[in-house]
Amino acid sequence: MTVAVDKTKCIGCGACVVECPVEALDLIDGLAVVDPKKCEDHGKCALVCPTNALAVVKKPSKPSDELNEEAGSKFNLKDPLPESVKDYAQDNNNKTIRSQVTPVAGGDVWSGVWVIIEYTNGKVAPVSWELLGEGRKLADAIGCGLSGVITGYQVENVIPEAFAYGAEKVYVIDHPILKDYRSEPYAEAITGLVKKYQPEIILMGATSMGRDVFPAIATKLQTGLTADCTVLGIDPETKLLQQTRPAFGGNIMATILCRTSRPQMATVRPRVMAMPERVDGRVGELIQEEFTLEEENFRTKILEFISSDARSAFLDKAEIIVAVGLGIAAKRNMVIAEELAEVLGGTIAGTRGAVEAGWLTHDQQVGQSGVTVRPKVYIAIGISGAIQHLVGMETSDFIIAINNDPEAAILKVANYGIVGDLFQVVPALTAEFKKRLQHGVAN
Repeated sequence: MTVAVDKTKCIGCGACVVECPVEALDLIDGLAVVDPKKCEDHGKCALVCPTNALAVVKKPSKPSDELNEEAGSKFNLKDPLPESVKDYAQDNNNKTIRSQVTPVAGGDVWSGVWVIIEYTNGKVAPVSWELLGEGRKLADAIGCGLSGVITGYQVENVIPEAFAYGAEKVYVIDHPILKDYRSEPYAEAITGLVKKYQPEIILMGATSMGRDVFPAIATKLQTGLTADCTVLGIDPETKLLQQTRPAFGGNIMATILCRTSRPQMATVRPRVMAMPERVDGRVGELIQEEFTLEEENFRTKILEFISSDARSAFLDKAEIIVAVGLGIAAKRNMVIAEELAEVLGGTIAGTRGAVEAGWLTHDQQVGQSGVTVRPKVYIAIGISGAIQHLVGMETSDFIIAINNDPEAAILKVANYGIVGDLFQVVPALTAEFKKRLQHGVAN
């Protein structure tokens, strides 16, 4: 048996290269190429290929490079897979990829679910509490404890909050070097805790801090990391963490398992998980650890911290969002949305189409391949309501949609839908809000 590549179907995504356990695949000139000397016919690459460009076939008499050239007409994708991949399955309806469990190398015992509580500039990122709620579900599913991890300086006031939101244990490293966030000292602090206590699962918010420090930690621990997850779960058979995130530009949802390395690490988008109930007076075990490194061990220094105003706030923290779609027709028309946001103290956002048109930057994109938001008010202007956009904003507290199409999908999730010409409706809303705010009667 061997793996053949249909080069007419290969899109050069690299999924097969990442999945191959024996590193028998590589991308050459943007196409997958098999090294027959390394290939052990596992077939895992064929299962993760989104275009069915790979298949396990019987070895022909021809050299493998000739087989690859002629694979489009030589192999049958319905040929049975070898025994080594019978435990793998691919759900073609939702493109979710699952794989079998392998014992952790070295036989180490890893147990517990940890949530890294992001504390910086005197504030806790709300996603930390959201993850304690989700972590509780994961810990219950595998029968282990739930812990919070706090690294920073003068963090005493955060500890009771971590217990209130559900942590059974709280690990703390409190040191002046950790006063302002820097990736090097934070990565060293958290890595030291992980090596000592060996949690099975570690979660952190997919914030600017999480996206910076978690890859550094995963590298130090030589384990895997799934970024920007939107769904987490536990496989009932293997008890592995199921980490689901958008893939291939948001066109599919991939569920990723970390089979051989520990801990299992994932960052999760803010506002995706529900906020758990806060219980005052809840207590747990506090474990305080020392940080022994000195300032001279680190290369970076914090010179100044510049805070942002409401209009430049991160989308996941915005309470009022004014979002635009291709319905506004041109970048010059952005002004009507910006005026409305200015009056309301809101933040401008938009759809993938608006970003690709050059009207907004990627960090302003709401949706499956952008940011997931849950503001108090979401005003959608000229947005049709593609499912990729809806999954990023449908949990908003209050949705107002303005569209000239009465059948637009956005109107089905809106609390109020206004069918009309946005170039007339939006300026009228802006004028009315401005008048009411000036007279102090706005609700």
